[in-house]
Amino acid sequence: MNTRIYNARILTMEEGRSIFEGELWIEGDTVTYAGPAKDASEKKWDEEIDAEKNLIMPGFKNAHTHSAMTFLRSHADDMKLDEWLNNRVFPAEAKLTDDDVYWHTKLAVMEYLTSGTTAIFDMYMHRAAGARAVEEAGFRNVFCESINNFGGTLEEVEADYHTYNQDPHRLVSFQLGFHAEYTTSRELMEGLAALAEKYKAPVYGHCSETKKEVEDCRNRTGMTPVAYMDSLGLFNYGGGLFHGVHMDDSDFDIIKKRGLYVVTNPASNLKLASGIAPVKRYLDLDIPVAIGTDGAASNNCLDMFREMFLVTGLQKAVCDDPEAVPAMEVLKMATVNGAHAMGLPECDTLAEGKKADLIMIDLMQPNMQPIQNIERNVVFSGSKQNVKMTMVGGKVLYRDGEFFLDRSGEEIYAKANESARRILG
Repeated sequence: MNTRIYNARILTMEEGRSIFEGELWIEGDTVTYAGPAKDASEKKWDEEIDAEKNLIMPGFKNAHTHSAMTFLRSHADDMKLDEWLNNRVFPAEAKLTDDDVYWHTKLAVMEYLTSGTTAIFDMYMHRAAGARAVEEAGFRNVFCESINNFGGTLEEVEADYHTYNQDPHRLVSFQLGFHAEYTTSRELMEGLAALAEKYKAPVYGHCSETKKEVEDCRNRTGMTPVAYMDSLGLFNYGGGLFHGVHMDDSDFDIIKKRGLYVVTNPASNLKLASGIAPVKRYLDLDIPVAIGTDGAASNNCLDMFREMFLVTGLQKAVCDDPEAVPAMEVLKMATVNGAHAMGLPECDTLAEGKKADLIMIDLMQPNMQPIQNIERNVVFSGSKQNVKMTMVGGKVLYRDGEFFLDRSGEEIYAKANESARRILG
C-alpha cells in the first residue's frame, strides 16, 4: 500500500525542524518522503489523501498501560491504592480468561485510536490473547513483562522474550519487566537481572508510586525501591520506571547514571491520590520522561490529550513556575521519548526510513482556532475530538469517526460487556 498525504501541515518531531507545509509519502509501512510539495506524477499511489491543511504528526506513544483492564473501568473507584489493588483488582483479575483479555484489549485498541495513540507499552497477563487482539487489528504493541509472586516464571519470561522479538517486522515486541518491588520476591528479581545480563536488555517496573511503597521498602531492605532494585543489577542495561512519584535525592543520581526513562501517569496518580511526579526536576537533570495513561481501572480513560495537559499543568502549579514543562517538551515526551522508552526508535519521528505511525489533527474546529501556535493548541486545548485520522504501519485504522478493524465496534462492545458482567457480576 503506497499512500501520498498532501496539502498538509507537517510536524515531524525531528530536532530543530518546525511545522512546514508539504506532503508525506509512504511506501508499505515506511515513510519515504516528508517535505515541501513536489512532483509525484511518476509514483503510483494506492491512495492520495488531501489533508486540507490539517496537521500530520507522529502518533502518541502510550508508554505505560494495562490494556485489558478496560474490564474494570469504573468498577473500583475512590479507593486507596493498596485497597484498590488487593481488594478489587487482584481478585477480579484472577477470574480472567484468554477470551476476556482478547475482547477487552480490542476495546482498548479502539480507544487508543480515537485519541491518536499508535503504539502502547502494555503490561498485562494472558499475553498470547492480547497479541492476537492487537495484531489482528494492525496495531503496534510492546509487551512489558509483569512477573511477580502471583504469576509467571523466569522460564516463561525467557520464552516470551524470544517469541515476540524474533521477527523485527512484527507489530508486537517484548521488553523485560516485573510488576513491582512489593509484589516480587528478591529471588525473582535476581533471576530477571540474570536474564537482563544474558541478553544485555533493559528492565522496567512500577516504582515509587506511593509514599507507603517507599517506606515499606525502606523498612524491609534499608533502601528506597530505586536503590534496592539497582543493587540487584536490574538496571545495568537501562530500562524505565513507571510512575516515579516519591524520590530521594540519591534516586535521581541512580536514574541518571543508569540512563533510565521515567514514565509519568498523572491522571492515575491523581485519582489514587498517589502524588505528583517531579517531572520538572527529571527534565532539569536531563532524565528523559515519557507519558502513559496507566490502565482504565485507575484512570479511567486511555486519553493522551488529558495526560499531556496534566503533565504540564501540574508541574506549573507545584513548581510555582508558569514556564515549567512547555508544550513542545510535552509533545516530545508523548512521541519521541515514548518511542525510545519502549524500544521503538523507528517510530519516533516522521522522516525517511521511519515507520508510518501517524495521526491527522483536525485544525478546523473551534478549539484549534485561531491558528497562532499549533503545538500549544494540541497540548493546551486539544482533545480526542481533533483526531481526524490514525495510521499504524502505513494503514489507516481510524478516520472521521470510522474504524477500519477486523471486528466491528458493536461486536467488541457486546463481548466486552458480557465478559465484565460474568467476572464482576
